[in-house]
Amino acid sequence: MTDTFSLPPGAAEPHLPVAARALARLRTVPALAPRYAGVSGTVGTLDELAALPPLLKDDLNVALAHLEPRAGTGATWLFQSGGSTGAPKVGYAPTGFYMAGVHAHWQPLDRDDTFVNAWGAGRMWGAHFLAAALADLAGCRVIALGSVTREEYGDWLGFLADRRVTAIGGTPSVLRLWFAHARSAGLELPALRKVLWLGEAWQPQLAEDIAAVAPQARRWGMFGSTETWVVATNTPDCPADTFHPLPEHLVHVGPDGALDFTTLNPEMLNPVLRYRTGDAGELTTCPCGRPGRAMRVLGRRDSVVQVRGLGLHVDELVARAEREPGVSRAQVVITENGGRATGVDVLVLTGRGVAVDTDRLRAELFSATFTLSTAFQHDPENLRVRAVDELVSNDRTGKTAGFVVRAADQEAS
Repeated sequence: MTDTFSLPPGAAEPHLPVAARALARLRTVPALAPRYAGVSGTVGTLDELAALPPLLKDDLNVALAHLEPRAGTGATWLFQSGGSTGAPKVGYAPTGFYMAGVHAHWQPLDRDDTFVNAWGAGRMWGAHFLAAALADLAGCRVIALGSVTREEYGDWLGFLADRRVTAIGGTPSVLRLWFAHARSAGLELPALRKVLWLGEAWQPQLAEDIAAVAPQARRWGMFGSTETWVVATNTPDCPADTFHPLPEHLVHVGPDGALDFTTLNPEMLNPVLRYRTGDAGELTTCPCGRPGRAMRVLGRRDSVVQVRGLGLHVDELVARAEREPGVSRAQVVITENGGRATGVDVLVLTGRGVAVDTDRLRAELFSATFTLSTAFQHDPENLRVRAVDELVSNDRTGKTAGFVVRAADQEAS
């Protein structure tokens, strides 16, 4: 059983009192109590933990609505995740956002840094404040920039160069905007050495832009969610998809490859007990050489959406579109009317000055994708491939999802 769990180096079987406490809390939730009725009353071993049913996002939302967690000391922050492709989810955190435990094992920032916090301080989204807590622990100088409009990038990039910023952080979607604008304008950030990221998978095109704008910069990643907070981290010596779990989190890989997470932090307000975020992965050895088993994230497992009664694998569709020469990123926009998909748009973001044959790409996607060819057999004109200057992003967080669902009275881009 230990083969399916990440364990701190030298630890064969961790103590699990926090997991047992989370189980006791979940059993007090009327809507969830029946699912735990037939399992052991305690969680003392990894075998007993693995025997528990996984906790899904909607389950945790129900639990938090019933429990309304409160920190023992200080304020309790309540944050939202989701809202772009599903119902909003809620998470709670005490003052400090658990970042002291992260900083004890992962220190990308130091006192000499000037750090640009480019995570948007959007409505009920915690990443901006989480990064601020990390910077506070590092003792560095902070420029709390937040969201920036297209017209402001040039002036702010000049300001950041003048201030000789050494570090910047944000979601890859937001960072991509910063570095793409800088590269297009021929601007450089010669003092920049560190790029922190959280919230999405790393983007290869982003690495290319960073190399052109700030050749000394290296990426430092965090993996987590609003419900789990930071579970794992990586360094410039780790592959972009490989993270090292923190000692206060257990990562488990199920038979289907789905990852679930259990906290061992007694201060955790959310009952994170075999909680599934929708990611798939595997346990591996990281080439960075750090001891202990690392977690390789293989992508989302919740990206299958229903289109006229058929399952559309959005990740596969996006991956095929992004293999097209000249396409730097792709996104699927599903238009619905009364719960029925009336159209699918594949938006492709193209490189500078690059033309993409969208008609040929559309014909290929239509013929090669069973769901699309079947669902739109009688109205193929409602499958479209369009080259765009920008993908659809969440105004609150700046994140760009692989797929977006829109009502019929909204524009697709």
